[in-house]
Amino acid sequence: MIELKHISKTYIMGEAEVKALQDVSLKISPGEFVAIMGPSGSGKSTLMHILGLLDRPDSGEYFLGQKKINDLNDEELAAIRNRLVGFVFQQFHLLPRMTALENAELPLVYAGKQHLRQQARQRLVEVGLPDRMNHQPNELSGGQQQRVAIARSLVNDPLIIFADEPTGNLDSKSKEEIVGILKSLNENGKTIIMVTHENEMAVHAKRVIRVFDGKVVSDIKQGSVSKSSEENQADKIIEVVLSKEERRSRETKFFEYLRQAAQAMVSHKMRSFLSILGILIGVAAVIAMLAVGTGAKESIEKQLSSLGSNLLVIRPGSSRLHGVAMEAGTVTRFTLQDVSAIARLIPEVKSVSPSVTGRGQMVYGNKNWNTQVEGVGADYAALRAASPVVGRFISEDEVKMRERVVLLGTTVAKELFGEVNPVGETIKLNLVNFKVIGLLPSKGASTFHDQDDTAVIPVTTAMLRVFGKEYVDSIYVEVKSPGLIERAQEAISSLIIKQHRLNKDGEDSFQIRNMADIKNALESTTKTMSLLLGSIAAISLLVGGIGIMNIMLVSVTERTREIGLRKAIGANKKDIMVQFLIESVLMSFIGGITGILLGIGSAILITMFAGWAVRVSLFSIVLATVFSLIVGIVFGLWPAQKASGLDPIEALRYE
Repeated sequence: MIELKHISKTYIMGEAEVKALQDVSLKISPGEFVAIMGPSGSGKSTLMHILGLLDRPDSGEYFLGQKKINDLNDEELAAIRNRLVGFVFQQFHLLPRMTALENAELPLVYAGKQHLRQQARQRLVEVGLPDRMNHQPNELSGGQQQRVAIARSLVNDPLIIFADEPTGNLDSKSKEEIVGILKSLNENGKTIIMVTHENEMAVHAKRVIRVFDGKVVSDIKQGSVSKSSEENQADKIIEVVLSKEERRSRETKFFEYLRQAAQAMVSHKMRSFLSILGILIGVAAVIAMLAVGTGAKESIEKQLSSLGSNLLVIRPGSSRLHGVAMEAGTVTRFTLQDVSAIARLIPEVKSVSPSVTGRGQMVYGNKNWNTQVEGVGADYAALRAASPVVGRFISEDEVKMRERVVLLGTTVAKELFGEVNPVGETIKLNLVNFKVIGLLPSKGASTFHDQDDTAVIPVTTAMLRVFGKEYVDSIYVEVKSPGLIERAQEAISSLIIKQHRLNKDGEDSFQIRNMADIKNALESTTKTMSLLLGSIAAISLLVGGIGIMNIMLVSVTERTREIGLRKAIGANKKDIMVQFLIESVLMSFIGGITGILLGIGSAILITMFAGWAVRVSLFSIVLATVFSLIVGIVFGLWPAQKASGLDPIEALRYE
């Protein structure tokens, strides 16, 4: 069944060459029980590794049945190992946090036969462990662990069992039990190839091959070969194993990879927690930072809405120019006639409202409050988004008749009236009685200024009854559409110059401010701030990804022997790479979901304790989740590739 022709193998160790095997030729028939013996360093383990398809010779030919093994790639060798070969190691190589049953089932995962898990139970019963199936390796004796390893080697019903010093770590009683199992398997037709340095083990074999300095020095038969029902099966099985149909059926399903990845994560809780923590903090930072940015943007937009849409503000110019005091008359004073002229003569204008401002002392009962008082026209409510939430706004007749009516901001109303509705009540403003007709909408605080600490009265009343002013402080103009703002601005400027008979140099005596420009500037600033906060959070997520990569690289080192075992029982490069990659993505996903919850919680806490406006958007959640998964894939790729590229022999020997 096995034939080696002139096999040689040389290892490079530093600058020295070690010839592990030199021109070895031998044949092993089905049903044989072969013991390979020799002192340490003689090449017996290398011979077994080549026979077991774990290593490749440098020269010579290897035939399994009629198939030349030298021509096969790593994936094909892994498939043949999985189906035709079973391994029993001196160190057992059981995965520590899996039960005996799960360890025995492992080759079925890479054979695509997860549905045949009952076979693993049956094998454990056959090796005498029916009551220890759910125990982990650290709960089993050395002999019991080796029995689990034997059950694992048999679960796919292989033709050949390779036993590498199977009793080297066992007591005398356990040795006898393991030898008994191997002999029983041989009697049932299995080919057994055992590496040992113990003569008392070799006497049980029916053929003893002695190796010294990489050469076969003796080959002695000491018993008859057991009849094997597998005489002509190797070629048929290899043909099936290498067929496209069998390859497709043998492919490990995604959910099995997921189960293996989850099992590995649970097995290393602290390492997994640290990996998840990095992503968790990064995602939470993304959610919280973008929530703060979005909230700030909406808050600013809300404040901007109070400016009104398509708004122009006309104010007198500064009485100083470049730090030099100008002569009298250099500041243009606006009157109510200017307001009427703008409303009447400029077709682009939708509505106009004059404004005068000052401070006023308000008294109601035994309570008093000093606040800002603004005199306005009837169109002010539409211009400045100031339609009252309770009551009504000032009418044109009240402006004309200089009526003593007032609308209060929410701060003033709260200070004077508490929770009582103030509409209809009479208050004193600078010792003059005013009737409260409405309550202004809340606009919140802007930097150090409370926009709700204000009161609104008719402009004529403010000028002639309260402040004694002959001029208005500013004029608010609403343009019909955004496209007409520039034209309206030019028309108003020309009208004022004409009305006040200003020369070209007098244009500096008044200002026309375009609120659209202010809006754009504030929106641009908010956008920049959001981008900055998001970038900081993204860096946090990137750092978390680097943390995952580092921990996964450590994981590859820690689990080197596990990777070697998985390859020995049939896992190929794709299997190892996908499993490690899924582990990385799974940790990133868990970190992402937990980070989303933490980020939302942080945003709520910021609102509660800092009083900031925050808004968690669906976009930020999707962005953080997708980014965390990308981080898992990108930063998990290198460790996964490193794990998949490990040599099975070197991995199994790793300490």
